[in-house]
Amino acid sequence: MPVHLTRRTILTLVGAGAVSLATPLAAQDVTLRLAFIPQENPDKLLGDIEAITGWLAEEIGVPVEGFVTIDHAAAVEALRNGDADISFMGALPFVLAEAEIGAVPLLSEVYRDAPSYTGRIFVRRDSGIGALADLRGRDIAFADPISESGYLYPLAEFVEAGLIEDPGQAEAFFGRVFFAGGYQQAMQAMAEGLVDAAGASQYADLLLTPQQQAEVTWIAESAPIPSHLVIARPGLDAALRDRFVDAMLRLNEPEHRNKLRYFYGPDGYVRADGAAYDGVRDMARQYGLLR
Repeated sequence: MPVHLTRRTILTLVGAGAVSLATPLAAQDVTLRLAFIPQENPDKLLGDIEAITGWLAEEIGVPVEGFVTIDHAAAVEALRNGDADISFMGALPFVLAEAEIGAVPLLSEVYRDAPSYTGRIFVRRDSGIGALADLRGRDIAFADPISESGYLYPLAEFVEAGLIEDPGQAEAFFGRVFFAGGYQQAMQAMAEGLVDAAGASQYADLLLTPQQQAEVTWIAESAPIPSHLVIARPGLDAALRDRFVDAMLRLNEPEHRNKLRYFYGPDGYVRADGAAYDGVRDMARQYGLLR
């Protein structure tokens, strides 16, 4: 069974207690609650949340809270239970959340003028590993079991190469499979020699130190993946949801672009097109994750 490298803990909350959004905005003290996934160092992420929630509150006109979930699945559960109103997550957990709870796509990240990116298999340059086949019997760390760039798409490269038949056969090919809890955690495990390879976003090496970046390379790259999204729980007040979207789109303006680094560092945001994620839905069905 794959091993989780991160210790499961309770959600870490930043801000005041949550309130119900069941009545109109004008009739209650509404608080907008944002769930963040730990793609990078959770301590840094908590600092980012503290830095940005005040600005969002000013732009939207209601208090804003943020908290870090254990993983994508916990973020989906937070939306399902009403503990979160908005979440930042990858394409695969979004399509699963859409099917399970009716999650609504709001915004897509843009990187280098495109709302897409890839997953890669990273190794250390001194490892002697030059091809996917060289990883037979070796240990690998992925980011999250329901991450597209941090698991499903990188693993699909082994299927395409004829090395494994499907994700269920991964453990027969690798020595051990770990889920590290995020891109940075998976990359650090590889860079520090705890595992032989890491499956993560094409930009995940930027989460390493400059010295570590020079010591790693990638040996396989997936097909393009629709970028990460910002999604809402079903039933969130439409006016509040629209004010949030408008505020986030203002991050594209020159005077606010410096704040993007607090939201995982995209180049900007565009309104999400749900149809752009059909390929992810198809892959999820192919691997039995979606009916």
